Amino acid sequence: MSQPVQPLKNAGLAAVLSALWCGLGQIYNGQIGKGLLFMFIQFINALLFFVVIGFITYPIMWIWGMVDAYRQAEELNKQQNVIQADA
Repeated sequence: MSQPVQPLKNAGLAAVLSALWCGLGQIYNGQIGKGLLFMFIQFINALLFFVVIGFITYPIMWIWGMVDAYRQAEELNKQQNVIQADA
């Protein structure tokens, strides 16, 4: 029996979702725990604005979240293509 085919992830959409709300792109990719962790870290970074370090950590995490969501979507698509080619 073959495995059910999962739809491919749109890497651009994953990055945009992460740009709108850090961690949302990871959740779109199916990485729920990682997405929630990114959201929690970004909440802590927002609190760190009060001690100035947040001005550095917040944008770093925001950019990292977008890049990670894009790369993970691309990786998921590659894995899905390998599974489909083997079937």
